[in-house]
Amino acid sequence: MAASLRFPDLLIRRLMAPTPQGLSLSLRPMSSKAQEEAPKEAPDHSYESLRVTAAQKHILHVQLNRPEKRNAINRACWREMVECFSKIAQDPDCRAVVISGAGKLFTSGIDLTDMASDILQPQGDDVARISWQLRNLISRYQESFNVIEKCPKPVIAAIHGACIGAGVDLVTACDIRYCAQDTFFQVKEVDIGLAADVGTLQRLPKVIGNQSLVNELAFTSRKMMADEALGSGLVSRVFPNKEDMLEAAFTLAEEISTKSPVAVQSTKVNLIYSRNHSVAESLNYMATWNMSMLQTQDIVKSVQAALEKKDLKSVNFSKL
Repeated sequence: MAASLRFPDLLIRRLMAPTPQGLSLSLRPMSSKAQEEAPKEAPDHSYESLRVTAAQKHILHVQLNRPEKRNAINRACWREMVECFSKIAQDPDCRAVVISGAGKLFTSGIDLTDMASDILQPQGDDVARISWQLRNLISRYQESFNVIEKCPKPVIAAIHGACIGAGVDLVTACDIRYCAQDTFFQVKEVDIGLAADVGTLQRLPKVIGNQSLVNELAFTSRKMMADEALGSGLVSRVFPNKEDMLEAAFTLAEEISTKSPVAVQSTKVNLIYSRNHSVAESLNYMATWNMSMLQTQDIVKSVQAALEKKDLKSVNFSKL
């Protein structure tokens, strides 16, 4: 819905009416270094393979937390990603998420030693039953990253070092991707005798918009370095090191967290819907969505602040 310099009398009266909640909010930016020094464990998030901390107001930091195993994604991680992001989706305090890897790299991909029996020795009495079990297994693994897209809160991937195999599946499900200069991406699955089946082949073509390049990466498993990832559109920014990258990721998350959560989460839902549907279908969905969302008081608060020339970051939006 396009903004206008003129407003109907009814809207003007709404804008000038007293707002029941105060409009002052003091935000104290916290650098990634400060966040690393004194992280607060997020309540209700206790996992084997992940660490979730409250980075600052309205922002959660999800870390792949198996640095001694190069953050290889094991059975626990597949399961806990679903639990973690399902909780975040329902958390009214959370407005943005940063996901990163603890230690020297983002992730080395699937933990083959932990998962070999699932893949190489599936359960079942015959081909049909074995196939049924494998399909269920693959579907569960797919949901581990689908849940990131389903979560209405924007998710920023902060990537350093290696991002291999399932790591590419993970980051392509995120909304924004930053990386450090030492990062490389690798669609590794062909080197272990299988086709990537958890999202890379479906999302990467849409992310970078270059089918030839996707085919090259997927057929050869060659490394894509940070500068090429930036040039192709896989990431939106590259930073000299992990510390600078995290600093920027949390600054971005803070900026997002000051916006209306109704507006931001509605935007994410409709961007993803539009990616997978025609323009006509997406516009129809948008109209149906906004026939209720336009009734939010967040519009009143935002426009009132703009008319009064107040810093929009000072607007206190209700939880969602």
